[in-house]
Amino acid sequence: MSQSVLYSNFRIRSWVPRGLVKALGLNVAIVDPYAEEAKEQFALDFPLKKLPAFRGPRGFKLTEQMAINHYLINSSENEKLKAQLLGAPTDIETQAEILRWESFGNSDLIIFLVKVFQPLVVEDVPYVKRDVDAAWKTLDVIVDVFDAKLKEYTYLVGEHITLADLVCAAAFTRGFNYVFGSEWRKQHPAIVRWFNTVRASDWIKDEYADFKFIDEPVKPPQATNKKKEKKKETPKAAPKAAAKKEEPKEEAPTESKKPKHPLELLGKPTFVLDEWKRKYSNEDTRPVALPWFWEHYNPEEYSIWKVDYKYNDELTLTFMSNNLVGGFFNRLSASTKYVFGCLVVYGENNNNGITGAVLVRGQDHVPAFDVAPDWESYNYKKLDPSNPQEKEFIDDMWAWDKPLVVNGETKEIVDGKVLK
Repeated sequence: MSQSVLYSNFRIRSWVPRGLVKALGLNVAIVDPYAEEAKEQFALDFPLKKLPAFRGPRGFKLTEQMAINHYLINSSENEKLKAQLLGAPTDIETQAEILRWESFGNSDLIIFLVKVFQPLVVEDVPYVKRDVDAAWKTLDVIVDVFDAKLKEYTYLVGEHITLADLVCAAAFTRGFNYVFGSEWRKQHPAIVRWFNTVRASDWIKDEYADFKFIDEPVKPPQATNKKKEKKKETPKAAPKAAAKKEEPKEEAPTESKKPKHPLELLGKPTFVLDEWKRKYSNEDTRPVALPWFWEHYNPEEYSIWKVDYKYNDELTLTFMSNNLVGGFFNRLSASTKYVFGCLVVYGENNNNGITGAVLVRGQDHVPAFDVAPDWESYNYKKLDPSNPQEKEFIDDMWAWDKPLVVNGETKEIVDGKVLK
């Protein structure tokens, strides 16, 4: 096909590119990538199937909303509209501000909105209260940044709608679809005013034909409670299996085999780790989960370790540091039956670090961690919960609700991962 093609669908990141094609009158066909007549060509052009996606003249291809937005706008011959959306060619400060807000909306805002609403509405995404609460905490900070700007100014940059407004308003939409109810809107009138102004503009108004604000946020699913009930009922069936005295004799030969994990040799502890993990996931951390932990914790069976990344001076963006933690935890999957903990990212872009506290079966950290190839990229220090300061550090690492003091400086926790 000689005509340029924009592949897009219902996803938020597709809205602005689609609106730009229409409003700027560009000679670009807007195509549903999963329509029967298009899906084969789309798969050939874009094997990763990321949306939106653009195929232009002479086989030129683009993915990522920001790149596509800028390409489409610069394809227009209307210099006035180009200057409005991207900033005047000579005004590099305005151009940078627009790009900054566009990036902020396309990454931080969307990412944490998804972390908040997806577990509420997507069946295959488990609802873990602790994780959703942590995402809400960061989302509130992001919202405050928008609120502070829009209380003083009509738009994010300058006196007209720019690409920054279009991208960020589209990103906010999922919040208004699922979690920003009437009470939230009363508390953020400046954001609501701005959002209504931008969505009514010619640029993206077609995307909001059926839009309605919600009154009440979507409630957490009830599946978690049902799962807990089922797990509590499981032990009732155990006596039948225990009544067969022949079974231990049949299984005895397997006892001489080498355990799959060295920590299996320590036997069955009295502290039930799975029960703690459920308590942590489903209850408020400070008032309920942590008191339960200290009441049931057995220091003879488990030790707790401070874990610090060795190369904090090499870290750059905070989300990349958090991805590094996620990769480390994935590589610890062979030990998840024997460990629990959190590593957090503190600080800001180009000045951040990784630290945390991890509960380990036994008194040696090595058998738990050396299953991960990169385990030696971290320092490990055994903590003493009878020491009030070290116990407070553990609580803070597992609650994420207080800033850290690092080398005498106060550092906010910006992200983190749970190992469970």
